Amino acid sequence: MTEENKTYIMNLTVADVPWHRLTTAYGRGTDFPTHFKTLWEMDDLDAVKSALYELTTNMEHQSTLWHATPFGMVFLTRILMEAFEKEEANCVAHFLADELLDFMTFILQCFHDGDEMEHADPLPFFFDMLKEEYLWSEEYDEEEDEMRYEEDEVFPDDLFYSFYYYSWQAVLAYKDKLEQCQLVEYAPKIAKVLAEL
Repeated sequence: MTEENKTYIMNLTVADVPWHRLTTAYGRGTDFPTHFKTLWEMDDLDAVKSALYELTTNMEHQSTLWHATPFGMVFLTRILMEAFEKEEANCVAHFLADELLDFMTFILQCFHDGDEMEHADPLPFFFDMLKEEYLWSEEYDEEEDEMRYEEDEVFPDDLFYSFYYYSWQAVLAYKDKLEQCQLVEYAPKIAKVLAEL
């Protein structure tokens, strides 16, 4: 991992990302910030379950990752670290940590499966994925988006592979913190994540 990419991942804010212009499995990532906020607060189990479902089903579908996925992984990894801090006194945080570790393992497996196939090189920098040429329209139009999906090259090869590569990098940036986690209960699942890094 380059220092520049790690610095970007560690300093990225939710407001830095034009979620409404990033594709997901079922549309755009417009509602991602709201879902991240719900997860971060960890104070309502039903709300957290609902937000987590919306995020995970939109970030991955049948092992396909999307434009919003690597950016989503940055914030889900941070939320996992926060859940580790709160889990002893907060049953919602306890639930969330467990679920996020499973999801991370799966996303990392998607990366490795894709990495074994022939693929383009990733874009040089994480932030390259936010270049204007790769963003979708400011205004969401479902029909227009569907027409775009019918084009031969919906996503350039290097951009598409970057969805996978940088989803892995988003977790890799926090490898040292995962290794330092002393919560014995999560040790087997943390080991699974680390094995994929």
